Amino acid sequence: MFIDEYISSVAPVKGKILIVDDQVVNIKILHQLLQNDYDIYMARDGHQAIDMCKKINPDMVLLDIEMPILNGFDVCAHLKNDPATQDIAVIFISGHFDEEKEVKGFNLGAVDFIHKPINPVITKARVKNQLMLKSQSDLLRSIALLDGLTGVANRRKFEQVLPVSWLQGCREQQPLTIILLDIDFFKLFNDTYGHTEGDACLRKVAQKIQDTVNRPYDLVARFGGEEFICILPNTDLTGGTYVAQQIVDSIISLKIAHKTSQVSSFVTISAGVSTIVPTRDIPEKRLIEAADKQLYLAKERGRNRVLGAQVVIKDSVIV
Repeated sequence: MFIDEYISSVAPVKGKILIVDDQVVNIKILHQLLQNDYDIYMARDGHQAIDMCKKINPDMVLLDIEMPILNGFDVCAHLKNDPATQDIAVIFISGHFDEEKEVKGFNLGAVDFIHKPINPVITKARVKNQLMLKSQSDLLRSIALLDGLTGVANRRKFEQVLPVSWLQGCREQQPLTIILLDIDFFKLFNDTYGHTEGDACLRKVAQKIQDTVNRPYDLVARFGGEEFICILPNTDLTGGTYVAQQIVDSIISLKIAHKTSQVSSFVTISAGVSTIVPTRDIPEKRLIEAADKQLYLAKERGRNRVLGAQVVIKDSVIV
């Protein structure tokens, strides 16, 4: 059900293309050729190209091979080695027909080559075809990363996003917060009302969590069974605890009847929050473990509540 709704809700968007060349005249030629069909961005060197890819997340990079300092191959290798940019389609622009260079480019992850002087018909066709393939691939990838029952991200998506958020926190030295949530006495709910009602309950709870955690760079995912998990980049413990409390309050406000709950006559949820300023020598799973510990304490102290902790690192060990 959610997959069909998701596909029908995905509207066509104008593709974003980053043109990278140290020669302004070459950028102008490609810009003039493509500007009516795509959103065009420009970079004059490899370092600027990498920075812009992180900021604007283009669908495609038209990348000149011969550039000073960082050549096109170096830029492509960097993009493909970074989880945040590895899915960007790269087409190399080359002034020579060189089989060895083409082999190297394809091995690095490029999808095509365009040769100078630019042929307008060939260039537009290759760009259009590769963007169409990328759009289809992105759609399939998105579907594969959705939880089929609730419509939020699945655990696989969470496991992809967390390392990216962790590396971003390392670079920027900003806090990263995890919220781990568990519906209270959900087994009793299923035993009382049946699995069909249980599935309906999971969908309502997931949607309410998604509505509450609404920044575009946050993530809500189904972690397993009746557990959900949230990634909140650039969020300290105070902010994370506040969001978790909003979630807890919003779930009971749904007033989903739960007559066998030992907490309330309605469905409730418990939350564990953990926050850390990431470092490269600490695995991200430690943050999940810390949130899980706080969730366990929240359940032990009566459920339908939030407990959180700042994760402290001492001598490369979490204490």
